[in-house]
Amino acid sequence: RGDPRSHSLTVVSCPIPLLPPKLIVEPVIMPSAAAVDPQSGYCAVTRTFHSLRAPIPLPPPSPPLSFPAFAFSLLPSPLPAHAAFLDAATGEAVPFPAFLGQVRALATALRAQLHISRGDVAFVLAPPSLHIPVLYFALMAVGAVVSPANPALTTGELAHLAALSKPSVAFAVSSAAGKLPPGLSAVLLDSPRFLSFLHGPGDALAMDAAVIYQSDPAAILYSSGTTGSAKAVVLTHRNLMTTRVLPGPAPPDEVLMLTVPLFHVYGFVFCLRPVMAAQTLVLHTARRFDTRAVLAAVGRFRVTRLALAPPALLAIVRAAEDDKSVAASAATLQVVLCGGAALSPELIRRFSHKFPHVFVSQGYGLTETTAGFCRSIGVEESRRIGSVGRLSPGAEAKIIDPGTGDALPPGVPGELWVRGPFVMEGYLGDKESTSEILDSEGWLRTGDVCLIDKDGFLSVVDRLKEIIKYKGYQVAPTELEDLLQTHPGIDEAAVVGYTDDQTGELPVAFVVGRSGSNLHEAHIKDFVAKQVVHYKRIHRVFLVDSIPKNAAGKILRKDLAKLALHRINAKL
Repeated sequence: RGDPRSHSLTVVSCPIPLLPPKLIVEPVIMPSAAAVDPQSGYCAVTRTFHSLRAPIPLPPPSPPLSFPAFAFSLLPSPLPAHAAFLDAATGEAVPFPAFLGQVRALATALRAQLHISRGDVAFVLAPPSLHIPVLYFALMAVGAVVSPANPALTTGELAHLAALSKPSVAFAVSSAAGKLPPGLSAVLLDSPRFLSFLHGPGDALAMDAAVIYQSDPAAILYSSGTTGSAKAVVLTHRNLMTTRVLPGPAPPDEVLMLTVPLFHVYGFVFCLRPVMAAQTLVLHTARRFDTRAVLAAVGRFRVTRLALAPPALLAIVRAAEDDKSVAASAATLQVVLCGGAALSPELIRRFSHKFPHVFVSQGYGLTETTAGFCRSIGVEESRRIGSVGRLSPGAEAKIIDPGTGDALPPGVPGELWVRGPFVMEGYLGDKESTSEILDSEGWLRTGDVCLIDKDGFLSVVDRLKEIIKYKGYQVAPTELEDLLQTHPGIDEAAVVGYTDDQTGELPVAFVVGRSGSNLHEAHIKDFVAKQVVHYKRIHRVFLVDSIPKNAAGKILRKDLAKLALHRINAKL
């Protein structure tokens, strides 16, 4: 099978482009360490937590520079011959010289034939494929703004997103193009015309013709809308530069695999980041997550790092529990990267039992923070089960008491506020919503109740708006979900609040049983009641086949709250 980065299957060839000149980068200036605790990063004077990780070298912020130019300047010369991207389903590979050649050729076509220029918004509606990273880089290289959306959305939902971002052009696969808003010019990604763009002549000046500033918009992504209506999040070229991996030589056999959607901030950033490190990225291009196909690809391409959402990790655990041979196909796997939604400690325990040679690295972030600003790195940090790791380079954080507005010390939960070069520009066309989440000093209110302990590890307690209020007591749904998932007969669980005139809200649970289990509502309620204080007890249990989630694996609690209301009212 050999080195997957020089895989001998179908290889797309293209002329080798010239690289942009190397950048002179300056390290991020860290705050004075005089009053910063070296263990937690907490400064008692300012009541602020600081990242203790080594800073990532970044260019000075003022000179014109696009994200693609920055990313390509980090590549070695001559260009590495191994694959930049691999299609897990077909084995098709795009080596780094071909990838840069395609980006340059497409950038030339975008300018000369489609007349796309700086500031134009490009709506992207397509499943994962080898063309998508090329499209993202080429659009940003000419100063256009990439705006990907979920191709599974309805016509009405897509019309709402397009009304927010106001695109001038769309790139879509033919199966989804019919859902685009009327009048929006579209280029079909599966058409001969688009393929000709990839293999046309590349103008060496195509990516240098426009002056692109680091503060210019590079992408517009859409917030999930699980706690409100969807918003258009503006990320700049500088924001994307901050996602660069930590400095240091990468292992020569490092191969990453991405199984999350490329329109979500998790997948969007992850498909950009490996280019900066000259690493191979294997794309899971199947429309549905297929556990055995993914693990087969891990073995075939000798994947070392696998990026998943929590539902995919659960599917792998289920498969390994049903078939002992499943784990054998992941012999090269070293790390599972998990983000996008909360991961229960019980699920981590079940995974570690079946894959003892693999550690789970959790991360935490928002669309508004250009994905993760906190993560666990290495085996030792990953052993802090229940934590999402430590602050990333350049990050500052405060834990705020929602009632008083006071900043809190280590070990005390409150709303997490964060600041750093990764924080979004704002919500497009929505100054009111921007001012509600982002203050004048650059602090972004995450809306999550968190705590940072004495060692600087961050734990997410719950969403501030999802905390259940029972007779004045606060009940965190995730705490009860984690407890429910320790039951040997329960596979998944979700807890929401149900409005009650007497108590305010009652905790109700939705439960998915494991194969062969025999669950009853009374038994589950009793299981929880024996382990929690009285106000955290579950009042209703609904046995369901699945828990509704978004593309990143985040529980759709609004949908469950409506379902609880419907089911309870039906019984009255």
